[in-house]
Amino acid sequence: MRSASKLRRRTATGLAALLALAVAIPAGAQSAAASCEKPVYLTFDTGHMGIAPLVAEVLKRQQVHVTFFAAAERTQTEGDSLDNHWAAWWKARAAEGHEFGSHTYDHVYWRGDLKGVTPSFRVKPSAGALAGREFTWSAAEYCANIRKASERLELITGKKPLPLYRAPGGKTSPKLLAAARDCGYAHVGWAPAGFLGDELPSEKFSNEKLLTQALDTIRPGDILLAHLGIWSRKDPWAPANLEPLIVGLKAKGFCFQTLRQHPDYRAWIASHP
Repeated sequence: MRSASKLRRRTATGLAALLALAVAIPAGAQSAAASCEKPVYLTFDTGHMGIAPLVAEVLKRQQVHVTFFAAAERTQTEGDSLDNHWAAWWKARAAEGHEFGSHTYDHVYWRGDLKGVTPSFRVKPSAGALAGREFTWSAAEYCANIRKASERLELITGKKPLPLYRAPGGKTSPKLLAAARDCGYAHVGWAPAGFLGDELPSEKFSNEKLLTQALDTIRPGDILLAHLGIWSRKDPWAPANLEPLIVGLKAKGFCFQTLRQHPDYRAWIASHP
């Protein structure tokens, strides 16, 4: 019990120090992309959007650019994350220099490959009119759902999304990834240390624990994953951790880039304008 109490005091002291650094380090202190020697790539998938305004405020204050992967997910505003209610929010992020990719329009989970010469897949959308039902889709149908989110993003932002997508849950197969690449989309996962834990139950994974773990384990080149709101987490991650994480990583010499600058995707993006 005594050691646990000491750990809590050390964590609280560390959090206070990081928040102080948020003021001490100028928001524009990050070097230009060309001199970024320890890059990390912060990405956000859509969610209920309840924390989206806060995320935007923190990113603007810290002058950090990220890549958003968007699906038309159910929101706290009784619509979806790509509807007209959120169009101005997305357009503002484009104006600030953030990048976008598809998360499949209906937040479609891959469930399995079907045997046969022609690629086809068992899928289960978790958003939209088809949510909760399982279907068999051809490669063309799966690609159409990727493309639909990308086209909607371009329509509401005026900015062409990157030729990248993220499968919900990161669930894929080699055949699925090949089908997506054939229609112009490369898949983006995340680093093990880059899983920031905002989907995990807060009863077992406190924000303090998640922040400490991230600052201890994130390495240069890691792709980081968070969400714009998780329905199941009682103690939201972003209000407590997003800014301390950014400030803490900056203090360790890290800099933030979008996936447009990632070495694994630069050539792909250049060849798919």
